[in-house]
Amino acid sequence: MTFIQPALAADTANGAKIFQVHCAGCHINGGNIVRRGKNLKLKALKKYGVDSIEGISSIVTNGRNNMSAYKDRLSQQEIQDVAAYVLEQAEKGWR
Repeated sequence: MTFIQPALAADTANGAKIFQVHCAGCHINGGNIVRRGKNLKLKALKKYGVDSIEGISSIVTNGRNNMSAYKDRLSQQEIQDVAAYVLEQAEKGWR
C-alpha cells in the first residue's frame, strides 16, 4: 500500500498565531461578528460544505461574500496552517 504525503504538513500552533492576527477580529472563538450564521462552528462548516482543510483553505485563499481573500497576505503554508487550526478548533467545539 502506498501512502501519499500531503504537500504541506499543517502546523496548528502556527495556525493559532495566524488566526489571532488575521481572523479573530471577526471570528473570535469561532463566531462571526459580521454574519452570525456564517461562523466557524462544525455545524456551520458542514452546512456550507467546508468542513475540511481543503474547503477552509479555499475560502481563506479566495474569500467569499463578506470575507476577504488572503492569498496576497498569507503564504500557502500559512493558509494550510490556519485552516488546520480552524478545523481542529471546530471539532473541539472552540473550547
